[in-house]
Amino acid sequence: MSSSSEASFSKGLEGVVAGETTICSLEQGGLLYRGYEIHDLADHATFEEVAHVLLIGHKPSPAELAAFKAELVRERALPSPVIEFLKSSGPWLQSGRAVPMDVLRTAVSILGHLDPDCQDNAPAANLRKAKRLLAKTPTIIGHMQNVIDGRAIVGAEKGGDPSLDHAANLLYMMTGQKPPADHARCIDVSLTLYAEHDYNASTFACRVITGTLSDMHGAVTGGIAALKGPLHGGANEAAMEMLKEIRAFVEAGKGTVEDFMKKAFAEKRKLMGFGHRVYKNGDHRAPILGAYGREIARKQGPSSLKWFEIGDEVQRIMLRDKNIHANVDFPCGMTYFVMGIPVPQYTPIFVAARMSGWCAHIIEQHANNRLIRPLSVYVGPGQRKWNS
Repeated sequence: MSSSSEASFSKGLEGVVAGETTICSLEQGGLLYRGYEIHDLADHATFEEVAHVLLIGHKPSPAELAAFKAELVRERALPSPVIEFLKSSGPWLQSGRAVPMDVLRTAVSILGHLDPDCQDNAPAANLRKAKRLLAKTPTIIGHMQNVIDGRAIVGAEKGGDPSLDHAANLLYMMTGQKPPADHARCIDVSLTLYAEHDYNASTFACRVITGTLSDMHGAVTGGIAALKGPLHGGANEAAMEMLKEIRAFVEAGKGTVEDFMKKAFAEKRKLMGFGHRVYKNGDHRAPILGAYGREIARKQGPSSLKWFEIGDEVQRIMLRDKNIHANVDFPCGMTYFVMGIPVPQYTPIFVAARMSGWCAHIIEQHANNRLIRPLSVYVGPGQRKWNS
């Protein structure tokens, strides 16, 4: 018997402790970023403050926050080769041959070629790279949406509007319009909620790549690829597409939400935005984001609010029949939709948030590294001869 078969096995590494971290605590009872509870952060902190906590390790003083925000603003603009790549990606995006996550992944990789610190994994260099990636990711998203919409790129020289904070500038670059205050605050909170989440699939991918002593841009590129999947970050897009399908079903007179769900259960469809590997009694983040989205919908009127009414019914049925709670991706889909954000940009916005957590984990892994190399249980044929 091989050593790999003697080792304990857990499919999908469920329940396996793969490392130690000072960045995030994820348990049934709460979600903490370096000791700060997620409700506390959503209520009282801005995303820039949260990013400072994750990347630098402590709550910033007013002077530290001002300097941190100013540095992010200075780093927003993209190098011309990245802008040219984004422009060239228009036909792929418009035809559906590529989706925004594909283009974002490649744009980040190009940034690596152009970053003077790319091959330097020292702590100071990693922090500089992390700030640049954090600042430039929303710019990539905004410029990409301009290309998709056939508009001139907004704020190309400065990466948007220097007077706007991180979240508001993201929305501004996507539309060319300064967002309403409630929209800007909602996106700011959503960035905080999505900023970090322990050893999830994309963060673990980042740490595995980092463990080989590869560079930050390479690790983040791998993280983006992992986050794209519908079983991870892509779930917010899939959840909204499902809600659109349900609403069309009901409004076409084909049946009720209950009828749709019964049909989905009978067909054994996987309903996105529900369940979580760790949270079995509900995702702490979901009601926070849902409340912000519902308030925006209420101000807009009955048509927007209808999305949340349908969502409530879907959640009620899932809990009653499957005992599965919604995770944060479910209200995210509805919230971003009523704000007018195109569905294919939901997961890239997730990247804009999680960049802070990924980079914090990359810095931590480089600082106390051991190559991550798990075993497997071989279940193939036994030894055999080639010439028999």
